Amino acid sequence: MADKSNFLYPRSPYHGDFTPENLVFNANLQEFAQQVNYICNLETAGKLQPEEAYQRIKALWKHLKRSKKELAIGENNSQSDESEDSGS
Repeated sequence: MADKSNFLYPRSPYHGDFTPENLVFNANLQEFAQQVNYICNLETAGKLQPEEAYQRIKALWKHLKRSKKELAIGENNSQSDESEDSGS
């Protein structure tokens, strides 16, 4: 069963700056990419109408954006970059 799950839902190890938030966002990002891939394949095979595929991907994107905001991804980097720029 584990082999089937790994085949259907492959995951890549995270090598970025480790924080719990970054790790969760990376998992969300990988899930987003996997689901978009499935939707694209269904649309290509004629199993899903283009508009329906677009709407599903749009909903997934909104969910990913919400996740990014809730996890405050990029906010700490932006603040430290701004303070470094103003200190020069």
